[in-house]
Amino acid sequence: MFYWLLKYVFPGPFMHVYNRPTVEGVEHIPADGAAILAGNHLSFADWLFAPLLSPRRISYLAKAEYFTTPGVKGRLQKFFFSGTGQYPIDRSGAGAAEDALNAARKLIDKGHLVGLYPEGTRSPDGRLYKGKTGIARLALETGVPVIPVAVIGTDEVSPPGPFRWRRRKVTLKFGAPLDFSRYEGMGGNRFVERAVTDEVMYELMQLTGQEYVDVYAASLKKGVPSGSAPEATRIPESAAS
Repeated sequence: MFYWLLKYVFPGPFMHVYNRPTVEGVEHIPADGAAILAGNHLSFADWLFAPLLSPRRISYLAKAEYFTTPGVKGRLQKFFFSGTGQYPIDRSGAGAAEDALNAARKLIDKGHLVGLYPEGTRSPDGRLYKGKTGIARLALETGVPVIPVAVIGTDEVSPPGPFRWRRRKVTLKFGAPLDFSRYEGMGGNRFVERAVTDEVMYELMQLTGQEYVDVYAASLKKGVPSGSAPEATRIPESAAS
C-alpha cells in the first residue's frame, strides 16, 4: 500500500512535474511473471525513477543498515525502505554475495520483477563500469529474462555527496529482454558467466551512451588501481560477437 502511495500521491507526482521524466520501452516489461531488471547506477535517485515509470512493482535489494539503524530515525528509515519494496541484505560478511543471490531467487520464485545493479555500486564519474557476474549466475539458474534498464540524468538530479534534489530532466529506457537459454545448464562456468554479464553491460552501454570502463567501480573507489581514473580499455562483448 505504501509503495503505491509513494508512486501516485507523494513524491511520485512531484517527481513527474519537477523532473519531467520520459520513458521508452515500457512494452518490454512483461505483464506478469518474474524478470531481472539490470540497471546502470548513477545516483541514489535511480531506484526511485525506475519504479515510478514502470507499470509493475520492482523489488530491489538494499543494504541491511537501512533496516537496522537504531532510534526514531532508524525506525522511520526501516518503514520507508520496507514499504517501498526493498529487501535487506548483509553486505559485510564473506557470504554477502551468496546471501544477495538467495534473496533475489526467493523474489523471482514469487514472480517479482527484481532490480539489480551489475556494477555493484554507483559510478564514481558517470561512466559505465565492469559488471559483476552474480547477475549472470542468477539469470542462468532461474531462466528468467534480463531486461536492461538505462537511467540518464539522475546523477544531475541527486549527485554524490550531501543529499540534494535538483530540477533536471530524467530519461528512462527499458531495453528488449535478453534471453540466455542458449547457455542452459552452463551456470557455474566462469567464462559463460562473464560472457552473459558482458552482454548485459554492452546493452546498457548502447542504451545509455555511457563510456565503458573495464574496471570494477568498487575497486576504483577503494583506490585500486591507484592514480587517475582509468581509461576505457575495451567494450563488453555484444550478442553478435
